[in-house]
Amino acid sequence: MSNEQTHTIIVQKADGNGLAVAGLVLGIIGVVLNIIPFLPYILGVLAIIFGAVGLKKTVKRGMSITSIILGAVTILMKLLFWIGIASLSSL
Repeated sequence: MSNEQTHTIIVQKADGNGLAVAGLVLGIIGVVLNIIPFLPYILGVLAIIFGAVGLKKTVKRGMSITSIILGAVTILMKLLFWIGIASLSSL
């Protein structure tokens, strides 16, 4: 007779929020690459959209909020850049 015991191991996968992470990455890239002419608009809008959709999950809501803020900052920086260029050209 053998005394073999069987053990059951339960592995729980942590919940994630891929849209929040994607929005955060797009927002960071949009802020960093703000000097490129039209790319920041696209990145900023996508960061806002991904952040808004990512808010529906209860996991990593902070990342979703941060991606929305970074998307708005990206678009605002780009608009201020063009306003600055227009004001310099009028001098």
